[in-house]
Amino acid sequence: MLYQVSKSLHLIGMVSWMAGVFYLVRIMVNHAEALQLKGEARDILARQYSKMEWKAYRIIIMPAVVITWSFGCTMLSLQTVWLTQGWMHAKLFFLVLLTGYTHYCKSHIRLLEAETSTFTHVHYRAMNEIPTILMVAIIFLAVFKQLINWWYLGIGLGLFSALIFYAVKKAAAKMSS
Repeated sequence: MLYQVSKSLHLIGMVSWMAGVFYLVRIMVNHAEALQLKGEARDILARQYSKMEWKAYRIIIMPAVVITWSFGCTMLSLQTVWLTQGWMHAKLFFLVLLTGYTHYCKSHIRLLEAETSTFTHVHYRAMNEIPTILMVAIIFLAVFKQLINWWYLGIGLGLFSALIFYAVKKAAAKMSS
């Protein structure tokens, strides 16, 4: 029973984490666009977007990160054999990358707030695709576990990433024309 409760809370945390990260970076896209404006509208929007970014980070994302990691570790303590398996090592690697990405987003909140970010709205649109790629890898590893075909995972992630960034590049070109 403890395992099922932990797994449920782990999944709820993960869904909330992903929703929060997607929402946060979408706000950053808007914030970067607002910084291109002039006058009072720019100031009002920049303040509002900063407030929204911090709320998303502190109220949605960070609690979700803690819930995801806490209940994931609880499941690992109940299934210690997973710690000896390659799929879990890979999953933990991608989770560490996702956690690092989340903290990287925090640094961009500060940069946007200080109006010192060198990223444009296009950069933030591309940045918003990174958690998608990590999420896909994590989910496939969690579902297939030791049955994972490493070649298919690597090739699939590579193709998926190329497709996503091709679409971002095309969309950016379309917006600039």
